[in-house]
Amino acid sequence: MPTRTEAILERNRSWAASRVAEDPQFFSRLLGQQTPKILWIGCSDSRVPATQITDLAPGEIFVHRNVANVVSPTDLNLLAATQFAVDVLRVSDIIVCGHYGCGGVEAVMAHRRLGLVDHWLRAVEEVQERHAEELAAISDAARRSARLAELNVASQVANLCRTSVVHDAWATGDELRVHGWIYDLADGRLKDLGVTREQGARPAIEEEPV
Repeated sequence: MPTRTEAILERNRSWAASRVAEDPQFFSRLLGQQTPKILWIGCSDSRVPATQITDLAPGEIFVHRNVANVVSPTDLNLLAATQFAVDVLRVSDIIVCGHYGCGGVEAVMAHRRLGLVDHWLRAVEEVQERHAEELAAISDAARRSARLAELNVASQVANLCRTSVVHDAWATGDELRVHGWIYDLADGRLKDLGVTREQGARPAIEEEPV
């Protein structure tokens, strides 16, 4: 019986063969320079694959993911991916996407300690602290967690708009928009939280109401 990883390799072979059968030029096209117009900054949760939930093909989204879709000014991985997407790939839209039922957000809500990742989730704790009064007024735990997930997305949009990469793009007149979306695991739908920022808009000093 094949191991789990062997089974994945076999599925990959079947997938590649089926793509060629349906479209003989599928992989030939992907060999060319990638030209995505969207940078997706999302959660690492395995249930939220960017291209699948947006029904887009490989090559259409440049993706960076981490626990709880945090935008940290000290995360060189994220900053490098953003700079490459903006300056080299010339994306026109950046989507920061969270999701309801996020394990990182729920751990913060429950004050549950997970280990090293607790340091990373401090960014979400800060969002919780800034909105403590609003969150405390929500009696239902699931609704309270969902609200924190929304507020976290808005906060990370604001953080991204503070980076030199985004500021420099706007200063040179680049067409660049930063959006905040959230994904609902219950029905597979994406929701625009209405916190989009673009050149000439008021600087996102604090996260916007959603």
